[in-house]
Amino acid sequence: MTDRVLSDAYPEGGFWHLEAYLKSGGYEAARKALSGMKPEAVVDEVKRASLRGRGGAGFPAGVKWSFVPRTTDKPVYVCVNADEGEPGTAKDRAILTHNPHAVLEGLLIIAFAVGAHDAYIYIRGEYEALARRLEGAIGEAEKKGFLGARVLGLDFRLDVAVHRGAGAYICGEETALLESIEGRRGEPRLKPPFPALVGLFQAPTVINNVETVACVPLIIRHGADWFVKQGLPRDGGTRVFTVSGAVVRPGLYELPLGTTLRELIFVHAGGLRPGRTLKAVIPGGLSAPLLRADEVDLPLDFDSLAKSGSMLGSAAVIVLDDTASMLTVLNVIARFYAHESCGQCTPCRLGTAWIRKAVTRLVEGLGEARDLDEIVRVAEAIKGRTLCPLGDAAALPTIALVTKFRGELEAALHG
Repeated sequence: MTDRVLSDAYPEGGFWHLEAYLKSGGYEAARKALSGMKPEAVVDEVKRASLRGRGGAGFPAGVKWSFVPRTTDKPVYVCVNADEGEPGTAKDRAILTHNPHAVLEGLLIIAFAVGAHDAYIYIRGEYEALARRLEGAIGEAEKKGFLGARVLGLDFRLDVAVHRGAGAYICGEETALLESIEGRRGEPRLKPPFPALVGLFQAPTVINNVETVACVPLIIRHGADWFVKQGLPRDGGTRVFTVSGAVVRPGLYELPLGTTLRELIFVHAGGLRPGRTLKAVIPGGLSAPLLRADEVDLPLDFDSLAKSGSMLGSAAVIVLDDTASMLTVLNVIARFYAHESCGQCTPCRLGTAWIRKAVTRLVEGLGEARDLDEIVRVAEAIKGRTLCPLGDAAALPTIALVTKFRGELEAALHG
């Protein structure tokens, strides 16, 4: 059984004060990296660890860092994405609550690896208490020399600022996040160029999710081989799964990548409530296409879920039992994405609004079966035609739900 490595402090109240974090070996990985490793070696170690981004896309973190130019006349920035706007997701909130110094230590190691001296933590606006806790942790780290002008007494500077968002889901997309930090409306940028070359203030920038950053000290402290063994060869480490919905024990579960969805639901989360049967599961946040009850014997890793037609995403597992109305679920999806679309791309702006109106007609008993065909047609027209993944996030779960549960939806029209 793999030990909990990111969440081992949660039951005891965490390492949120620096003194407690140091007693657990905190900042030793940063000392090891800055004092005994070259930046290129840090990048290579994270590559070998097969650390994939925990924000949803699953792109290899070390590969992303390697895109930052080694010689540039511009400053290099690091941004931590703590926006966590994916419905059903609460893992980053837990990490920041219990172990903010793990994020700061990971941020410090990343900054050293890519040659950055200024960093931003972009935090969801609703997380005001966490923002204050994080600012307190930054102050503690600065007083002890882990951040600031001479980190660990070495000739290396890193200044970290917390930037509060304003509650826009779109700002979880990395380039919209950059626009927001720069003081503009949070809208995605056209890529390429990618942030590693032209990012914050038009300078090279690395952007990683909170959970991704918190994994970095573990890799440097224990080594890439150890980290890979916690998960899979192409998907190293553990994941913190947020389990909600119709289970006996909803909550956060840190498990090795590759654990099956069935084991997560029926062993760790205690199964379904008495007398209920499984109907469907959303395996990676609201943007992930749902799976039927007969599809849950799948390993929870990026590649396996992609092959199944869904995705691991933010590892938010939403469990639906036989009491769930799929028309209600479709309505939640439609309303959320129509509200959160930034409106920049015509297919997303018009398509999500049209789907919402069509689904509203169905909910009010005014729709017809042909509306289901039109919903799928419009969703297909959105898919792959937007600047950022929000278009696909709206289209893919909509298509999956209507396709897999069309019979129930049609029955609801005549109910």
